[in-house]
Amino acid sequence: MVTRLDYYEILEVSKTASADEIKKSYRKLAMKYHPDRNQGNKEAEAKFKDINQAYDILKDEQKRAAYDKFGHAAFEGGAGGASGFDFSNFDFGGFGSGLGEIFEQMFGDTMGRRRGEKSGGNNVQAYIEITLEEAFTGVQKDISVKSRVACQACSGTGSKSGSDGVQTCPSCHGAGKVRVQQGFFLVERSCPSCHGKGHTVKDPCSTCHGTGTVEQERVVAVQIPAGIENNMSFRKLGEGDAGANGRPAGDLYVHVSIKEHNLFQRDGANVYCRIPLRMAQAALGTEIDLPIVDGSCVRMKIPSGTQTGSRFSLRGKGFTVLNSSARGDMYIDVTVETPQHLTKRQRELLEEFEKEAGEDSKHSPEHASWFQRIQSFFKGS
Repeated sequence: MVTRLDYYEILEVSKTASADEIKKSYRKLAMKYHPDRNQGNKEAEAKFKDINQAYDILKDEQKRAAYDKFGHAAFEGGAGGASGFDFSNFDFGGFGSGLGEIFEQMFGDTMGRRRGEKSGGNNVQAYIEITLEEAFTGVQKDISVKSRVACQACSGTGSKSGSDGVQTCPSCHGAGKVRVQQGFFLVERSCPSCHGKGHTVKDPCSTCHGTGTVEQERVVAVQIPAGIENNMSFRKLGEGDAGANGRPAGDLYVHVSIKEHNLFQRDGANVYCRIPLRMAQAALGTEIDLPIVDGSCVRMKIPSGTQTGSRFSLRGKGFTVLNSSARGDMYIDVTVETPQHLTKRQRELLEEFEKEAGEDSKHSPEHASWFQRIQSFFKGS
């Protein structure tokens, strides 16, 4: 028996965690274990997959509710969600699997496809890294995807003779299910002749071995929207694995990571920029040309007497808001840099300034206040 990790433990949250707490923890862990940051690390790669699988379940209210009630059993059967719940895994008081299949018939429409009905192609995952500037404007990217596509040799039918070699299953007449009497109940099961496909293949194609699909690497163009955040993902319909024997294709899930920038830090729609000022600039005041994330530049006035830790804001100069024409704000954090490696003349000028300023509190009020507190401390002692 395989022991599966608890999804809440994987995301390092409690079972009572809010949706925002789950999302915040997911982003932190996904960034930590992302394959691009852990190249060649198989453990990190496995952890990243577990994190995404856990988040896929817990971010969805219905899937989370099913998981809280039934655990991992709620997602058996390969459907990858609550639709994959397999009632036959449970013992219904000695009635065997028959009653389980009756429950499957009763709840199949609300919990997804019924057992025996083969779904379309599998979903495919792809990962892409973009720059902060590309995330701001949005960008179209071509990504290489390895997935299953319709077999050209048989046109996706699975048969050497094409559609003529695909016949409706004589046992279920194309339904993919058959009904059998089991005790007092009439039970609907997957057709044993066609395994739920609804048809049989005569003379299977030698290229795809009757499945109708082959694995192939292809290029898919994806449009990444402006304002997308780090570790977000989006879906491109019908770009996953082709369905076997002509069934619908799965979807492509594109996971986006954003490279760190050497000037800007982003938090949601707001952008932060740290500016180091020379001591004289901070004391006298100055004007600086400030770059904006959209590529423009603004001239900003720094008032005299600016201290380390001062913050200035520019409204509407932040990041693009996803699916909106709005923009966040930009915040400029100032640090005042103490001069190093002074020349003899520079030292003389600073010594002259220090002598002239003396203990005048108006020049350095914070220092004067601190010095007074020191004196009071020693007096009190």
